[in-house]
Amino acid sequence: MDKSTFTGTIISIQPRIRLTRSFDEASHTYLGYAITLEGELDNTNATFSIGIGKAAHAKHEFKVNDVISGECVSVPDPDMEPVEYYKVSKLKLISPGTTGSTSSPWELVPPELEVYRERGHRRLAARTYDSKCSSCMWGARMPVEIIVDNWKPRGRRKYRFETFCYGPLNCKLYKAGPNRKVEGRNGMVYVEEDLVCQHKTVQLFKERYSD
Repeated sequence: MDKSTFTGTIISIQPRIRLTRSFDEASHTYLGYAITLEGELDNTNATFSIGIGKAAHAKHEFKVNDVISGECVSVPDPDMEPVEYYKVSKLKLISPGTTGSTSSPWELVPPELEVYRERGHRRLAARTYDSKCSSCMWGARMPVEIIVDNWKPRGRRKYRFETFCYGPLNCKLYKAGPNRKVEGRNGMVYVEEDLVCQHKTVQLFKERYSD
């Protein structure tokens, strides 16, 4: 297994989550954190992304503008990961960066994965994510695996990426984009409804009315 060496400045750190859809059902796999870097990969200037686990994030508490280094391995299946490289080793903080944006888009140290699970997410327009939210700790770009026939879970599958927001409901940058459609068996199509989970509503109430 060939390892690549890297050094770079963090330009984004977000939750690294995989989404599995089966018609109107969805489940999440919490993999860790996705970090996008500008720097050098195998001594070549590049912008690239790496995935780290929950423990590594808890140890280092990286944020946007930190300079880090380490070794990594190419992901074997790009359809199943939001990053290009994973299995990071020899991870080091070279120098802490200045604090990034403290309002939308938030560029602080991301919270624990349990916080994202509790808050829940809402769909985010891909164009808005790319132009305004790619550096925000509340944004996420998830690889999606679609089980087309939920009666045959080992049958045909499709893959795509979807973008989401875990942030406050009153974020001025937020745009939902079109409803998402999920293909099912026998040509059926499920259109995801405009629902915001109860956890998000409770969290927003806390943010607005806490001392």
